[in-house]
Amino acid sequence: MLNPLNPHLPAVAILGVGHHLPAQFEDNESLCRSLDVTPEWIVEKTGIERRYIAAPDDTAWGYALAAARQALEMAGIAPEQLGLIVCCTFSGDYQFPPLSAKVAQQLGAARAQTFDLQANCSGFVAGLTTASDRMRVDPEVGHALVIGVELCSRYIDRRDANTAIYLSDGAGAAVLGPTEAGQGIQASAFHTDPSNYEAVRLRGGGASFANNGRPFDATVDLMEMNGIATWKQAITHLPPTIKRACAKSGVDVKALDFMVFHQANLRLIEYLVRKLGLGMDKTYTNVAQIGNSGSASLAIALSEAQRAGHLKPGDLVALAGVGAGFNFAASVWRWTLGAPR
Repeated sequence: MLNPLNPHLPAVAILGVGHHLPAQFEDNESLCRSLDVTPEWIVEKTGIERRYIAAPDDTAWGYALAAARQALEMAGIAPEQLGLIVCCTFSGDYQFPPLSAKVAQQLGAARAQTFDLQANCSGFVAGLTTASDRMRVDPEVGHALVIGVELCSRYIDRRDANTAIYLSDGAGAAVLGPTEAGQGIQASAFHTDPSNYEAVRLRGGGASFANNGRPFDATVDLMEMNGIATWKQAITHLPPTIKRACAKSGVDVKALDFMVFHQANLRLIEYLVRKLGLGMDKTYTNVAQIGNSGSASLAIALSEAQRAGHLKPGDLVALAGVGAGFNFAASVWRWTLGAPR
């Protein structure tokens, strides 16, 4: 079970995936009652037709747990076999302790190391790489659970078209485990350009804008997003990051069988696919019907793509996302999961 690029490291693959969505969604017609834009404008600019919104009593840990149980069932792995749980999120239920510890408690994963990873919308790719790296250097980890989960709607002004038209809620999960030589993760690549650090942010609750003794202030306690800056960052830096992950894997981008992106904006995904010289038949999107669920979005799309039969054993699959900051992440996998039964 050795990695072909480094014969001294064991190979690690995704053994199971799962996802969970809220029971309710908001379509463009409903949203536009409080916005100065039309449903047609939203579709033209973003491709998004609706977004899923959590109920008031829903929790991030509840969503994470539901997605995790699906992934564990597909992988055929018991919680007791998990040596690591990583929750990728910027909207956990508490500032601390980590959401991953709550998931471990609820699953009964008594031996798992737990920590949360905050890389915004590229978090799930970063989490998969972090977990697989841990597994390859420490055989005692055995299996890992990586979860992307967000309740973005809790931090959105529904009257702000810069954020409300995009952001949604949900969770996705993947279970990692040992695999045969040459399979599973091949390589990852990351890039950071902090020149537009303030373009996407949530300041309230941080140490510089602590809640202690301060009344609610919408200008800092709700999310802010500069869509143009985000678009420019993504089209500039994400394709080279994907190409670098492919180069480290010893393959050309054109050799990819499939790609799954962070579901930020359908028009952005269409642009990126064209820029890479590929076709939309090489990817799966759900942003039109689900919206942008932050670090959960790629995880949800991966779970749906697998369950719909878009991925098959032996496929060379790239995962890629861009997060606030801005940070960029891509990884290449030799897929091992078969068609769902």
